[in-house]
Amino acid sequence: MSGSVVDNTVSPGNSSVAIPTDISGQILDLDEDDDLEVFSKDTTPTDGSSFNASMQTSPASMINQYKFEEDAEDTKDIFVTVDNPESHVTAIETYITYRVVTKTTRSEFDSSEFEVRRRYQDFLWLKGRLEEAHPTLIVHPLPEKFVVKGMVERFNEDFIETRRRALHRFLNKIAEHPIFSSSEDFKIFLTAPSGELSSHKKQGPGFLSRMGETVKAVAAAVRGVRNRPLEFTEMQEYVEAFSQKISSLDKVTQRIVREQKEYLEEVKESGPAYALWSQSEEELAEPLKNVAGCVDRCCKETEEQVKNLNDHLIPVLHEYVLCTDTLKAVLRRRDNIQADFEAKTEALATKKADRDTESKVLSLAWDSLVGRSPEEVKQQKQQKLKGEINEMRDDLDKAEDRLEWANNALKSDWTRWQKVMRTDLRSAFVDTAERNVSYYEKCLAVWESFLHSQRTDAEGNGNVDFS
Repeated sequence: MSGSVVDNTVSPGNSSVAIPTDISGQILDLDEDDDLEVFSKDTTPTDGSSFNASMQTSPASMINQYKFEEDAEDTKDIFVTVDNPESHVTAIETYITYRVVTKTTRSEFDSSEFEVRRRYQDFLWLKGRLEEAHPTLIVHPLPEKFVVKGMVERFNEDFIETRRRALHRFLNKIAEHPIFSSSEDFKIFLTAPSGELSSHKKQGPGFLSRMGETVKAVAAAVRGVRNRPLEFTEMQEYVEAFSQKISSLDKVTQRIVREQKEYLEEVKESGPAYALWSQSEEELAEPLKNVAGCVDRCCKETEEQVKNLNDHLIPVLHEYVLCTDTLKAVLRRRDNIQADFEAKTEALATKKADRDTESKVLSLAWDSLVGRSPEEVKQQKQQKLKGEINEMRDDLDKAEDRLEWANNALKSDWTRWQKVMRTDLRSAFVDTAERNVSYYEKCLAVWESFLHSQRTDAEGNGNVDFS
């Protein structure tokens, strides 16, 4: 049973959806409508400062929790398919929902198969919850926001199919992840009726809480990290280099597709020209007709080749362009956690210095004027400082545990991500190479058949030397 079942047809109004045409160079940002989002860069403002209190927080439990087995056999036991988009029109909005079908053998599920309908905002909620619970694990990107220029309908079939494929890949990446696939939020997303999911979505942090966490993240970013471990600096450098390379390859590939489509339109015009010419050249009529037929056959193969690039190579490259934004966000969240630890360390050192200093003469003098013993006041102040120091030390210990958890999680998931990335890209490159070979072999066969027919005719006439 395959974990990546893709239904390439959708049937709103019982009409078949065509495979999406190339949309490179035709993109506009559309921030005001979440339901017109088709490939989202990190849309959830998660900064790593929110921490799930139900998580294990001891360093030993964290290390065990995020120890991934790289060489483990494929034991995937949850399979998700996204298909059958439907348009919904209400008095205030128009949106698309997708059918999400889940098949599983896991014991924590009440059944072996579930079917629910989800809209794009629900996918955003899931992504945000996963990032909130696991700030230094790598969540596969969602499709980003764009709308095709000149689109007559807000939700044309190509647009919907492009998004459906991306959402299908997103859920299957989550299902293949050793931590995310066991998340309670993922289970709720796959199984809960729409009303129940809405109540779960309302249980998240409120707006003021999210704003507070965002302010903390900005403050941490301003402070910066003074002693980032070398391995995370190397990760950052790798991501920057990878981002430049994959972005360049993505742009070049999209440009190649555009130029091939332009070339195809030019070639399509040459076929009828040869056919028309054959009507006025009796002696060349047969070879001209044959050339026209060869051009038409090669046009069909070129159309298939362009579609293959557009459907199989470009989506993989573009998703890993988006992955670089996700990786940068993960590294920032790790840095924020370390910056918080460093700030708490400094604050504790400052508080200890205050406890040890004796420069409180003015305060003590004032207290003596109101009838309190200076020694008594001093002891009370020292007792208060001791309590504050103990509280700060506890906070620092928690911050240290949290930093160790974040580091271990990122190191383990980084290794897993690199393995998956290399497998995905290698597979895409091999598939492209095989399709290229097939394309050129078919075109070669077309023109070889033309040459063979011309040799045969010439040998029959005995007036042409092909040596």
